[in-house]
Amino acid sequence: MENDKIIISDLLVRGLIGFQPWELEKRQNILINLVLYTDVRKPGESDEVADALNYKTITKTIIGYIEEGDRHYNLVESLATEIARICIEGGAERAVVRVEKPGALRFARSVGVEIERSRADFDREK
Repeated sequence: MENDKIIISDLLVRGLIGFQPWELEKRQNILINLVLYTDVRKPGESDEVADALNYKTITKTIIGYIEEGDRHYNLVESLATEIARICIEGGAERAVVRVEKPGALRFARSVGVEIERSRADFDREK
C-alpha cells in the first residue's frame, strides 16, 4: 500500500439516514471526511491532471449518491461502506471514511463511524 494520501475534510451533504420514523422522510446533514491512499509520485513529477487520482469526480459521485433520489440508510456503518466502495472504484487503493450525523445525540456535537477499506475488501465480494 502506498503512504501518500489525499485528504478531504468536512464534506457536508444532506441525505436520508436513520431508522426513526421521521428519519425516513426528512433529510439530515451528514458530514464526511475522507483519506484516500494513492501513489502521487507520477502526478507529482508530471504535473498532469491525467496522472492524478480524480478526487473531484469521487466527491461528486458521493454527493450524487447520497443526495439524489430516495436512497435511504438505516446505519452510518452501511453508508460509510458504500462511500468507501465509491472511493475504491474511483481509483484509491485504500480509503479511511468517517461519516457523522451532527446533532444526532443530545449533548454531543455529532455521532459517527470511521472505517478503513482497501481494494482487497471489495475484490473479495466478486
